[in-house]
Amino acid sequence: MTNGTGPQAALRRRNLSAVLHAVATGDKSRAAVAAEVGLTRATVSTLVDDLIAAGLVTELGAQRPGTVGRPGTALALSARGPAGIGAEVGVDHLAACVVDLRGTVRARATVEARNRGRAAARTLGELEELVRQVTEEAVALGLRPAGLTVAVPGLVGRDQHTVLRAPNLGWKDERTTLTVENEANLGALAELWLSGGRDTASDNAADAPAARTPLTDFIHVSAEIGIGAALVVNGGLFRGARGFAGELGHVPVYPDGPRCSCGARGCLEQYAGEEAVLRAAGIAPELPGRLKALRTAAADDDARALAALEAAGRALGIALSGAVNLLDPQAVVLGGPLSELAPWLLPGVRRELGERVTGGGALVVESRLGRDGVLLGAAYSAIRAVLDDPSEWTTR
Repeated sequence: MTNGTGPQAALRRRNLSAVLHAVATGDKSRAAVAAEVGLTRATVSTLVDDLIAAGLVTELGAQRPGTVGRPGTALALSARGPAGIGAEVGVDHLAACVVDLRGTVRARATVEARNRGRAAARTLGELEELVRQVTEEAVALGLRPAGLTVAVPGLVGRDQHTVLRAPNLGWKDERTTLTVENEANLGALAELWLSGGRDTASDNAADAPAARTPLTDFIHVSAEIGIGAALVVNGGLFRGARGFAGELGHVPVYPDGPRCSCGARGCLEQYAGEEAVLRAAGIAPELPGRLKALRTAAADDDARALAALEAAGRALGIALSGAVNLLDPQAVVLGGPLSELAPWLLPGVRRELGERVTGGGALVVESRLGRDGVLLGAAYSAIRAVLDDPSEWTTR
């Protein structure tokens, strides 16, 4: 059998994808999949057999008691099929991981690395060693690499092989053979794909009635040394005309403020970026475990740490208010290392949004994925490609 390019081949690809996505949402029988995707049981059975033969789907046995009618055989995504590889370049670390079709992390490695000002070739060479390590572990588990994406803290060209500008690394127009993507975009995609929906009650009240709803329109904010954001609109990533949407860190908060690395004044990063907050809290930015030290100080009610986080939350809320008024998202999600400081940042963010946003604020939540979101988004990108078009794997 070949992939083909005619109408029948295109229809088969769509149907294979629909069936695989249906299995991905939870263990179910062939009959349940057929009802969900709107195909005949015979057609679904043939497609399922192809997916099983390709190692993408596995049979778990009879469904649990309580199933109406004759129990069918439950289907699930294979734990030994294609695997997505993700890697991350941070200012002071490198990381790589492998996830299977189910999104489960099967191998992972992280090392400290001072990447600011270091040659891109040297950094990427060290990263490739990490990737090789986790790939070998995954292959030993019976997984088959399906693709690699590298998260970087900077602007990425449309070719997805060029880092146009990463000021916190000191990179400019660095071309690589690797597939690269902006870290904030990958964090947002991970939230879209892996978070499992949220309570979208608009008032943030703890006793609000739960409304478990998939997030399809939201602003995802992440921060380490810099601050980035990504916009998800109608279930898809909004990149902008040049692919640069989401540069929240360079939105001016106080126009007469200090000069930013981008050349402008009063940018958000000067008030809510990691280094700015640490300095305001009296913690050396180069201190190992600096964010843990900041969290500890805040938890101990250290006045300087609390004031620094309160000011950062207010600045973040001011910067976000324009975007929220313009886009009217379901939610603002704080992700990455920023999510670890959410208990102290959220009050200031919510207060500013409440005062500045038409309609009385917006839902602001912390990501369930935390600082792992970026790396998981990078790795799961390859898995999404398999789910969206599994035909290549069924013809091998």
